[in-house]
Parts: sequence; structure tokens; C-alpha cells
Amino acid sequence: MELRQLHTFKTVVETKGFTRAAAALSYAQSSVTAQIQALEDELGVKLFDRLGKKIMLTTAGEQLLPYAIQMLDLHETALRAFTSHTVPSGTLTIGAPESLAAFRLPAIIRAYTQMYPDVKITLRPGVCWELRNLARSGELDIVFLLEPEVRELDLHIETLVHEPMTVVAPPDHILAARDSVQTENFHGHTFLHTEPGCSYRTLFEQQLRSCGITPDTSLEFWSIEAIKNCVLSGLGLAFLPLITVQQEIQDGRLIPLAWDDRACRVATQMAYHKNKWLSPALSEFINLVHTHTSGWRNAAL
Repeated sequence: MELRQLHTFKTVVETKGFTRAAAALSYAQSSVTAQIQALEDELGVKLFDRLGKKIMLTTAGEQLLPYAIQMLDLHETALRAFTSHTVPSGTLTIGAPESLAAFRLPAIIRAYTQMYPDVKITLRPGVCWELRNLARSGELDIVFLLEPEVRELDLHIETLVHEPMTVVAPPDHILAARDSVQTENFHGHTFLHTEPGCSYRTLFEQQLRSCGITPDTSLEFWSIEAIKNCVLSGLGLAFLPLITVQQEIQDGRLIPLAWDDRACRVATQMAYHKNKWLSPALSEFINLVHTHTSGWRNAAL
């Protein structure tokens, strides 16, 4: 089993095709096919199902992928251990839910790219359970989570700041003028939600069910901006992190309802694999996150 074969295998998975992998690696397609065939022969299993023009990982391929990533990372670590270059360079892959990608990370990434222009950053959105798995498999270098504080045996997880949540409504909504809103008051109202699997949506729906509340209508949207615009248009209420609606609240375009969010508290957390080698690029990124975190905490006080 050669590292070159594992690198080719990983590239085929990432590009979702032999032809695209060949282009990415500057190989002939026959070379990619031969390397995968040699790897399959050595392991005695099929790694890909070829369905017309599409390919899919077999169960054996899915089992091999995290090992391939780990071996390639270890090889890179070994090479870096014997080089004197400490200026951050290379690539950094980051995962985050949309709310953090849009409202917490841009300032950090902007400052980082100004400081270390030789590092290429890839930001991948996703729901928290998916991001944890991608950090666990090594497909992402570091992830940010917005969910109740969690602990994982194989992940280093650090709480950065607790994030207030709020239910927002348009100014003319019947609940907007109330001095106090109870969960029971949400009965019969329409809610605008993020995608299924979103951690804070799950928490909120659990809280509604615990009070025997079924929203009159629930609508799902692809982005927080779409949800905010639809709330502004009077289509319903939304349960969102306060950081995502602060500007609209300050402008008076949205009203935070006087509802107690203690049952649905979440925190912004940073996570990476406990065995992950902290390259200069990753170490400096983590340091910059800590620098910005102090400002987040002060703003939340």
C-alpha cells in the first residue's frame, strides 16, 4: 500500500470521479484507475461502486477513508517535523454552522488571511453532528459548534462563549407587546425554522413538545437571512441566536419576545481531534480565535 495510492484514493473521493481526480493530480486517467485497482487488489475488496458515470464508496471504501486521511496526515506531520519552516502555509479546512460562519468567523478569517496570506482557508458549512464526525475522521482540521456543551472522548472541545437565544417577531405581532411570554403562548402560531438537524431548532422543538405545543404551521428555510426576511414580512416567528438578529433588533425592525430561553441555552465551541497535529497554520488560527473570544465574552456581559 503506497502513500501515492492513498492520496489518489482520497482525491477520487473528494472530486467524486476518476476523471476529475486525474485532472486535479495531473495524472492520466488510466494511472488513477491503475492505482485504485492496485489498492483494491491488495486489500481484496472493491472500494468504489461504478454506477454509470457516477461512483460511490462501498462499505469497504468508507472504512478505508479515515485510515487513508490519518496516514496521509501522519506523513505530512513527519515531513514537517524535519523542516525549519515555521511560517504558516498550506491549507486549513474549517467547519461551522451557518450562524457562526456568517456572524462569528468572518472577522477572524479576515484577520488571519491578512497575517498569513500563504494559508488557503476552506470554510465548510454544516450541522453540528455532521461537523463533529468530519473532525473525528480528519476531513476537517477544526470545527465550530453551536449547541449545548458537549464532551467527546476523541475530540478536544473548548467552550468559547455562551450564546443567548431569542424568539423574534415583527413589531406588529400580537405577542410583541407582552411583558412576558410563556411557551404556552406559542400555541397556534407559525414558526420559521432552519434545516432539520440544527441543534437549537431541535432544542426549541423539544421545549414546545414538553409543553404540549404544536405550532400551527412550521416552515423550513435554507438560510438565516431568508428566515429573517420572512419574519419581517409577517410570515411567522423564529427562534434564532441573538447574534444573528442584533442589527434588526437595534433598528426596531424585529422585536425579541420576552420569553425565557434557559431551557434552550447553547454555546459556541471549538473542536478538533485530540490526535490532530497542530501545524503552525492551525496553531496560529487557534491563537487568533482566543484573541477574538475575549471580545465576544465582553459583549455578552
